[in-house]
Amino acid sequence: MTMQTIWSMLADPNMQWIFIGCTLLGLSSGVIGCFSYLRKQSLMGDTLAHAALPGICIAFMLTGVKSIGLFLIGAGVAGVVATFGIGYITRHSKLKQDAAMGIVLSGFFGLGIVLLTLIQHGDYGNQSGLDKFLFGQAASMIASDVITMTIVCALLITVCTLLFKQFKIISFDPGFARGIGYPVAFLEQLLMLLVVVAVVAGIQAVGVVLVAALLITPAVSARYWTDRLGLMVVLSGLFGAASGAVGTWISASVSNLPTGPVTVLAATLLFGISILFGPQRGLIAKRLMRQRVKERFIRENEPRIHEQVKKEAAL
Repeated sequence: MTMQTIWSMLADPNMQWIFIGCTLLGLSSGVIGCFSYLRKQSLMGDTLAHAALPGICIAFMLTGVKSIGLFLIGAGVAGVVATFGIGYITRHSKLKQDAAMGIVLSGFFGLGIVLLTLIQHGDYGNQSGLDKFLFGQAASMIASDVITMTIVCALLITVCTLLFKQFKIISFDPGFARGIGYPVAFLEQLLMLLVVVAVVAGIQAVGVVLVAALLITPAVSARYWTDRLGLMVVLSGLFGAASGAVGTWISASVSNLPTGPVTVLAATLLFGISILFGPQRGLIAKRLMRQRVKERFIRENEPRIHEQVKKEAAL
């Protein structure tokens, strides 16, 4: 595909909205996903995404309007309820957090499917396309959706920038953060709320099934390139934005190709490149390092090896 074809494709106003929306989604998801990954809560994004489905259905049943703003509110409330449910289960039972997240994920998603079925077979008008939130429908984005996504993206990045030091400390050593007077419980709940917002914002583009991939995959990819958290957050945001842009471009160039899954595949491709070519943790870098260590060992111990061979030969 020539550059002229690409520019002509982006000249379409509808394609511009999709391109901007998916790029901003990838950027914000990559930034906030770093902290979830470092706090070993990779499954949390998947749990909150599935928990958002009943919130979307209830918002539609109460209003009868398909509005991304209303769906954000409904899914956000459902996500907050899910986080409190996970906390309640872990505090008042012997179950660990991963088991609690699995219970909440399956329970909320099952409720969402039941409500979705009731909507599709009920007397609700304008329900066509509501099931697209399962796998996303980026092509349905309009200007108001992109404006909402821009506000969400700016909010997430601003909060992460202002509270970067606090989020960094609670991600690596919450005990130390508590010792120096940080409100750890409040910061952890705030971070969880930001994950909820990022998940809900991405549901329209990639759906509840795949949105967790945009939270974790760019963060894991960035981890292969640096040991510094600040640079990791920046790289993760760039990888997420690049995934959204590439996914939009490929889906637009091939007919009937959904944008959301292609965006996730683009993020997975970046992960594959990172795991191979990462400067320190990449497979190729580790192979070269082992080879250099082996050669240095042989070079440093070559006289001793020759001496040992001579002694064995003399015997």
